[in-house]
Amino acid sequence: MSTKPLSSRIALVTGASRGIGNATARALARAGAHVIAVARTQGGLEELDDAIRKDGGTATLVPLDVTDLDGIARLGAALNERHGKLDILIGNAGVAGTSSPLGHTDPKFWENMMAVNVTANFQLIRCMEPLLQQSDAGRAVFITSGIATKATAYMGPYAASKAALDTLVRVWANETATTSIRVNLFSPGPIRTRMRATVMPGEDPLTLDTPEQAAEYIVPMCASSWTDSGKFFDYPSKTLKSFHQPWT
Repeated sequence: MSTKPLSSRIALVTGASRGIGNATARALARAGAHVIAVARTQGGLEELDDAIRKDGGTATLVPLDVTDLDGIARLGAALNERHGKLDILIGNAGVAGTSSPLGHTDPKFWENMMAVNVTANFQLIRCMEPLLQQSDAGRAVFITSGIATKATAYMGPYAASKAALDTLVRVWANETATTSIRVNLFSPGPIRTRMRATVMPGEDPLTLDTPEQAAEYIVPMCASSWTDSGKFFDYPSKTLKSFHQPWT
């Protein structure tokens, strides 16, 4: 029986109860990783655990709102005590909200967008970097969006938050360039998720690729054999022509 490619690896996935996070968590588990699944909804996590167990994998469920910065710090301490390392970090949790002109955007909506899409990932970097340093090949992938550079009208808070995330991750990639950690961004493009349906309610979801298809390209970026760092990987629906785009 051959060893699975991510056997003995510890993988933390945020926003794991649905969408791309759910599909990636299941794919990582199938590849042999033990998944630390983080999400707000206990029920969604339990369904994920059932699916992972059915496939022969293992997971630890962590009901946690990523805006709870102290909770992220406690999770880092718990992982250090239990595993002494972290091999894979998937920063997936995010919110898109509804479309609105900037002048009509409520400050509380803006604050929540930044808290989930930017500040939570900042705290993940702070708290998980020491654990990734303990891995022989720490890998981090953050889910972004092409809207960060398109500056689409009426999507200001979401676009700004993803642009901030992109810069944050690029800085971290530069800071870890001489280490064994590899840090990258992955833009899934239009994917059949609940978040996408909220933003584009008139779109036919059956015309979109599935979260499982996107996850197939995220998992290889988590392998110890993956050497690229500080890069932006694009998954346009139906094509991968521009999949590899080094930052300039």
